[in-house]
Amino acid sequence: MAEDDITVSVAGEEVRITSPGKVMFPERGWTKRDVVDHFLTCVDGALTGVFGRPTLLKRWPNGVGAKPFYQKRAPHSATERVVVHYPSGRSAAYLVPRSPADVIWMAQLNCLDLNPWTSRAEHVEHPDELRIDLDPTPQARFADVRTVALVVREVLADHGLVGWPKTSGSRGMHVYVRIRPGWSFTEVRRAALAVGREVEAEVPDLATTAWWKHERHGVFVDYNQNTRDHTIASAYSVRPTGFVSAPLSWDEVPDAEPQDFPMVGFADRYRRLGDLMDGIDDAPGSIAGLLETADAQDTDRAT
Repeated sequence: MAEDDITVSVAGEEVRITSPGKVMFPERGWTKRDVVDHFLTCVDGALTGVFGRPTLLKRWPNGVGAKPFYQKRAPHSATERVVVHYPSGRSAAYLVPRSPADVIWMAQLNCLDLNPWTSRAEHVEHPDELRIDLDPTPQARFADVRTVALVVREVLADHGLVGWPKTSGSRGMHVYVRIRPGWSFTEVRRAALAVGREVEAEVPDLATTAWWKHERHGVFVDYNQNTRDHTIASAYSVRPTGFVSAPLSWDEVPDAEPQDFPMVGFADRYRRLGDLMDGIDDAPGSIAGLLETADAQDTDRAT
């Protein structure tokens, strides 16, 4: 072990942290140790977001002042891996996090944002999570994102589904929905598009599902994040902005701002409120109704 390396203990396991003094956020002076401390504080919540899921390693070896690299094939030191096959004939053995130590191990690999699949290793081809990514166009305000998120909540409720909101840590918001596994990635993506179209119909001046960027306005309801092997930053991830992808209660949504959740200092919120996504696994729903809605929307658009 190098002289400045440290070992941290998490849930009864020890994880070696190399170069803890490495500066990860040059403008803020935050180090790798600061990142590790963040994940140690909220490790149970962070694990919920990635538990059992093939997880892409997005690594920032030189901090946010340089580009990251993406690693599908997890190192052999990973505690568990699952082999995912692609239509090209290639395959990759992804990390499958199962323990708090796996979260800290990713931080040791200079992962700031954690990027899990929408499915789990036990049923890789059948997602159990539908994701709505609210991506504002350059002209949109975060207030528009908040308004659209609240409409997403209503649309989901109309279909018997529960949305769990969080900031993206950048300019947008995410709403996650736990669903029963059994549908394909294509079907889940289609269900997400149905949500987006209903939201667009409710607030046409604020929301869009237009595919081409030059046709978009307001907030793009990005359903494409449900495509097979697409990933977005999970809850409690740290983004290059220095802000945390922070779970919210729906009561907080109308007033939330991304900058309310810097990494350093986030521990106070987590200790006070706990994991606001606790319970997301308790009530998986069905997308059958959304797929029926998608059929009707397609019929309407064809006439």
